Amino acid sequence: MELIVPLVVAKIIDVGIPSGDRMYVVYACLIIVGFGILGLVFSLSGQYFAAKAAVGFSKGMRYEMFKHIGKFSYSQLDTIGTATLITRMTSDSNQVQTGINLTLRLLLRSPFVVFGAMIAAFLIDVQSGYIFLAAVPVLSLVIFLIMFFSVPMYKKVQKNVDDVLLSTRENLTGARVLRAFCLEEKEIESFDVKNEKLTNMQKRVGRISALLNPLTFAVINVAIICIIYVGGIKVYDGVLSQGEVVALYNYMSQILIELIKCANLIVSLNKAVASAHRIQAVFDVVPDERKGEKDFPENFDIEFKDVSLRYSNGGDYAVTGVNFKAKSGETIGVIGGTGSGKTSLVNLLPRFYEATKGEVLIGGENVNDIDFEQLRLSIGVVPQKAVLFKGTIRDNMCFGKKASDEEIEKALKVAQADEIVKLKGGLDFMVEQNGQNLSGGQKQRLTIARALVLNPKILILDDSASALDYRTDYKLRSALKELKGLTTFIVSQRTSSIMYADKIIVLDAGKVVGIGKHEKLLETCEVYRQIYNSQTGA
Repeated sequence: MELIVPLVVAKIIDVGIPSGDRMYVVYACLIIVGFGILGLVFSLSGQYFAAKAAVGFSKGMRYEMFKHIGKFSYSQLDTIGTATLITRMTSDSNQVQTGINLTLRLLLRSPFVVFGAMIAAFLIDVQSGYIFLAAVPVLSLVIFLIMFFSVPMYKKVQKNVDDVLLSTRENLTGARVLRAFCLEEKEIESFDVKNEKLTNMQKRVGRISALLNPLTFAVINVAIICIIYVGGIKVYDGVLSQGEVVALYNYMSQILIELIKCANLIVSLNKAVASAHRIQAVFDVVPDERKGEKDFPENFDIEFKDVSLRYSNGGDYAVTGVNFKAKSGETIGVIGGTGSGKTSLVNLLPRFYEATKGEVLIGGENVNDIDFEQLRLSIGVVPQKAVLFKGTIRDNMCFGKKASDEEIEKALKVAQADEIVKLKGGLDFMVEQNGQNLSGGQKQRLTIARALVLNPKILILDDSASALDYRTDYKLRSALKELKGLTTFIVSQRTSSIMYADKIIVLDAGKVVGIGKHEKLLETCEVYRQIYNSQTGA
């Protein structure tokens, strides 16, 4: 539509005004108004569908990325980091969405206007068209150089955003600890350094991107001066009319407007391209968790055969040369000093991490060969940190499976959490994010109940009764003992929590230094004896 308007204006100047034909001028103006209305309708339609397409693409991309991240192993999540994944799911996805929106609105329109204006200029006057032709390569070079220098810098900007987000996340989640140690000022200084680094990088890339508009204006204005100069001479010689010179000027102005739009698009596109590369890097990571094909065995005796585990980029082995057997229905205690490998050991059973060496067997089958879903639904895991989600108690209890109220109440009773539900008014009590409206002991008992709702064959309590008083801890262990056929691993710092276990595994620096019952270990294992004596004052 815009390409026709300069020709109509030229006719008004060359025909309507010299002849004094008012109706000619009015009709011509009505034509311009009509083209303006049509252009508005097409523009609004284009913006609507461009926004719809961009939002739809972004929605699908976030869904696929979330789905892909959900397949990552613990090792891959540790290596990549949660902060950068959050940034790529949010900030980077928004940058790509904006880039697609602007691309559909402008990149599919502006080039047609620019080349259309050049063709129209050649049709009016070939010599003037060469001025148009000379300006475009110069502008292309400017845009290419800006992109060449700015795209890598935008990647660094997003990396700095990751660092700021990580610092913010750690400070918010650990706010109580920071205040307890009066570290607020230190953390503010640390955050200020990272924020300043991000700001400086944004300023650097901003200075480069800011050159785009001035340079575009400069090139186009020089071209306009040349057109007016050449056009003026040709009007004087009678080769061109005044209306045709005005049309050439309007075409160059249209090119200027579209290139300014393109310049702004290039800035957004640079950010989008940098963000797209970061998102693609997530998709390029191939999940290394094997699904397994075998059913969970009916006989779930457990055996560790010369098992060692080393984390990705973790240096030394977390556990080394572990050998032990556990029969179905036994209670296994795991104890040791801080960093001795207790959690690493039990994490090998549900395949949170795969053994670097050796085999972890359940019922004679390697856990790596057992169907992934069956394995994890058959093993109830209660981690060190009690994690509850925003929703009702019932919602949290049904996290692993759709359970009836009767099944939930049974699990709550075993976990000594039934009194919590009564105190809070029932299963419909609303739990806040991370269980902020519950005490530490209440959260631990509810997470134990959630694991029991699955009716697992194997239960892992990873120091998950540390906030319980001794009486409640004793009642919990007694209730678990009554569950027939349940193999229970109790990881604890308390000897009182594991002293009645069928078998106790003592770890020190990732190695098994003792296996047996409480009385035997007191006689034969120095590490266990030291732990016991330090807690009993013996």
